[in-house]
Amino acid sequence: MKSRQQALLKRQQTGFTLIELIIVIVIIGILAAVAIPKYISLSADAGAAAAQGVAGNLASASATNYALISGGLANSYVAGCASTGGTVGVGAMLQGGLPGGYISNGTAPACAVYSNTGANASWTSAN
Repeated sequence: MKSRQQALLKRQQTGFTLIELIIVIVIIGILAAVAIPKYISLSADAGAAAAQGVAGNLASASATNYALISGGLANSYVAGCASTGGTVGVGAMLQGGLPGGYISNGTAPACAVYSNTGANASWTSAN
C-alpha cells in the first residue's frame, strides 16, 4: 500500500527538466542576439525621420512666411536659418517654436536642422 502512495506522489510531481530549461534559455538568447541590433538600427532611423519632419515643417513655415510678407499680409519677417531652439529665429515660424533638442543653422537658402541625438536634415529656406 505504501509503495502505491509513493507511486502516486511521484506522478503528481511534474516539472521541467534541466535540459528543457537550458534549451529555452538558449532560444531566448538567440532571439535577443537577433532583435537587439535591429532595434538599435530602428532607433537611429526614427531619429533621422524626426529630424526630416522638423526640416519639412521649417521649409513649409518658411514658404508661408515668405508668401505672407510678399503679399503684404504680415508685418514680421524671419530671415535666415539660425535658431537655437524654442521661438528664437526660424523657430518663431512654427507654432510652439522649434521642438526641444533641435537647432537650426546655415546660410539661406541652404539650411540644416540638427538634433541632440545626432540626427540632422537639410531644408531650403524661401527667404
